[in-house]
Formats: sequence, structure tokens, C-alpha cells
Amino acid sequence: MNTPQSGIFALGTSSHAYLEFDILDAKKRSGFASTISAIREPRTTTGGVNFVIGFRPELWREIVPQDIPANVAGFNEDIQGPDGFVIPATQHDALVWLSGSAYDVVFDMARSVIHHLAGLASLGEETSSWPYRHDRDLTGFIDGSENPTLLDAPSDALLKEGSAGAGGSVLLVQKWKHKSAQWEELPVSQQERIMGRTKLDGIELENKASDSHVARTDQDKFGKIFRRNMPYGNVDDHGTVFVGFSADQKRLSSMLASMAGLIDGTRDSLTRYTQPLTGSYYFVPSVESLRRLRHSKQDRD
Repeated sequence: MNTPQSGIFALGTSSHAYLEFDILDAKKRSGFASTISAIREPRTTTGGVNFVIGFRPELWREIVPQDIPANVAGFNEDIQGPDGFVIPATQHDALVWLSGSAYDVVFDMARSVIHHLAGLASLGEETSSWPYRHDRDLTGFIDGSENPTLLDAPSDALLKEGSAGAGGSVLLVQKWKHKSAQWEELPVSQQERIMGRTKLDGIELENKASDSHVARTDQDKFGKIFRRNMPYGNVDDHGTVFVGFSADQKRLSSMLASMAGLIDGTRDSLTRYTQPLTGSYYFVPSVESLRRLRHSKQDRD
């Protein structure tokens, strides 16, 4: 049985760092994958660090072709909405997401990872994040209201045994910048109409608008995903890091298409108050797949 990376389901962590890397020499992609797979957690008594390691789907397919579904692809093209709205593609080659209970440990480990990969890859994107008021995003609404429980999440997020890439997951990572001044000028009733939920307790509205965020990302329609979103940024410039895991990439891509208005011409009204800045898909392989790469590096060394 293939084991998922434990960091996928490590809820309750208060500090996060997302490191996205670009390979310097495509000829050394196997060495890069082996090196990043060999990264280990720090030995400390002050708080541990959880890892999630993911690869651009095309890169993982080149290295381990039998260990990924055939239809999984990178975020290689912008999503163009019918009214000029764009969700940009900023695909990188690999992701290391670190999370822990203390930012100093995450910070030190992030520096170690970057140093470990020096000469093989450049740091293309770095983002730090933290929880806000327990389970809310910076709009003030509860985030992840439809998230499955930890008992159900594996069946929604992980590829099943017997399939290519079993124990792995497809991950979508994006940064959405909030237009906070415009959002906060709206009365709560208008914010609730845009979101499709009540602000205080996250109850879905019975007669929600067709362009509400809940309606445009309806998981009963597109399929269940497991979200680990977090706020990012500073007081003046901030937003949400969208982190979504799925056993089927189509669930994620269909939600984005729906938000952009490509399915029926109706754009998600929340996107008028948030701006997508980045977008990358990663394949997050099983622990066993990473271990095989790690061992191959040790054999070469």
C-alpha cells in the first residue's frame, strides 16, 4: 500500500512557507528530483516541520513515467475569461511546502532547503503564510467550509491503490491578492451575496446568486477537493494562498474555468475583489516514490 505525504493532512500548523523552484539545467532533472526527495525534517525539540514535496507533472512523468496519471498536466497556459479576466499560469518545476508550529523552525528549514538545492535550481517564488482568526481568510469569512473531514479527505485527495501514482495527489497552488479597501466598503449583506454564505457562521445561503463564489465552485457539481488555504502578505498587500489537493485534476481545472466564466459565461463575483497572481499544478507523489528516488541518489553517491 502506498503512503501519502503526511504534510498534506497536517492541520493545525501556524506557520507556512511555500518554496517554488526552477531547474537550472534540464539535463540534471533526475539529480534534482533525487536531491529534493532526500530532504529530511529537522531534528529539534522545539517543534517539527511538515513537508509536502511536489513536481511539475511533465517533469515527474519524464523521471517516473509509470507513477502519474496520463492526463495530469502543468498550469502551462493562462485562463482567459470572456470579459478580459485572466488567471495567470506561472508554472514552476517543483514545490516544497513547509509547515510547523513555530516560524523560526520553518524559516531555518526553508533556508536549509534552498541551500540544499543550490546549483541545481533557482528559487522562483517564495511565500509565507499564517492562520487568521482560527479558520477565516482575510475577507473575514470562514474558509474551507465544505472541506471533508480528515477521515474522508484521503478518498477525495489521493489517487487510489492500483492506479498510476497511487497514494499521490494533484495539487493546485495559487496566490490571490485581495482588493481589501473595495471589499471592506461593501455592506456585510453584499459581501454575503458575493460569497454565497453568511459571514458570521459560514452557512450557505438558500437562494444564493448564480455568480456567487459558492455557486461557481460547487463541489457537489465539480467533485470534492481538500483545501489548505492560508492568508499571506503584509498589512498593505495581502491575500490568500489557495492550496487544493485532488485525486482528479479535472475537479480543480473545472472550478477555475467556472470562476473565470468559461463554462456558462458567468464569472465568479468574488474575482472582482481578488486578483490571481500565480498558478501552478504539482504532482505530489507517495512516500514510497520519494524514497525510491532518495535511495537512487544514495546509490550514486
